[in-house]
Amino acid sequence: MNQPSSYPWRNSLLLLLTATIWGIAFVAQSIGMDYVGPFTFNAIRFFLGALVLLPVIKIRESMSPSPLLSCPRQRSVLIQGGFICGLCLCAASNFQQFGIKYTTVGKAGFITACYIIIVPVLGLFLKKNCGFQIWAAVVLALAGLYLLCLTDGFLPGKGDLLVFICAFLFSGHILVIDYYSPQVDGVKMSCIQFFTAAVISLIPALILEHPSLKSLQSAWLPIGYAGFFSCGIAYTLQIIGQRGMNPTIASLILSLESSISVMAGWLILKQAMSVRELSGCILMFAAIILAQLPSRKEALSRAVPEETDFVFEGLTAEAEKSSSEDIKAAHKTALWEEG
Repeated sequence: MNQPSSYPWRNSLLLLLTATIWGIAFVAQSIGMDYVGPFTFNAIRFFLGALVLLPVIKIRESMSPSPLLSCPRQRSVLIQGGFICGLCLCAASNFQQFGIKYTTVGKAGFITACYIIIVPVLGLFLKKNCGFQIWAAVVLALAGLYLLCLTDGFLPGKGDLLVFICAFLFSGHILVIDYYSPQVDGVKMSCIQFFTAAVISLIPALILEHPSLKSLQSAWLPIGYAGFFSCGIAYTLQIIGQRGMNPTIASLILSLESSISVMAGWLILKQAMSVRELSGCILMFAAIILAQLPSRKEALSRAVPEETDFVFEGLTAEAEKSSSEDIKAAHKTALWEEG
């Protein structure tokens, strides 16, 4: 049984640091576009992210050898899951990277966060229930998107539209993770997906963008931050931070990523928002929070000790097997699956 953390304040700080790293990563992505193309940026950053995870995998193996890879079928599922997740991650990240060229990092952060609401709605096609709370969150999110994106008429900006497509692709990515993560070691699958996304992004980068050594040297700081910190270090911090942590509280802390992206864009890039756009952010953040709060049924079930232990054990095990852009999604997915 996985007991609640003895240091909840430490876990909360680690998760807040994780959300901060991810929020600032939107700034790094925006700055990197001044020097290299979107495909080049993602190819290098995913390679770096995968390299950071290799020693993490080695340390985990030395501490607790995994029996999963001893079975050929498990190896096959791991490779298959990592490859499919890499395809989804590559598509979503490149749409996001192209979108950031034409919108602010604050908008990109909040629009991307829509996947928290899109995932349970898409789950309807997989015969997963979606309660009133989720539909209320959808209405709030749509109102927020209207205020945030439709500022000059009835059509969204090019960048906003690309990032919104990215949110749908990330939702598909989360559902794929939801399918494969219980079957395999999530850390290893994450490493495979990063390598897959890197290789696929590298092909159009070499054909269309022709990156030079000089441009890569100029972009080393934003690419390094996105690769080492956003893909690698933040993911590791999240695994530690979510151990024994209430999954609802963990999800809410990680949701601050979108708000931090707005503050980072304002402080670092001087990208100010209008009152209308800030109002849209507030509505969307309220929708994100509402989508993650436990329903009445879940709250009642957690009041029973035996069921509480089961929920904590299952969710924490899931958290330890999820990947960097994926662990936060696994928790948000698990919350509405219980309903």
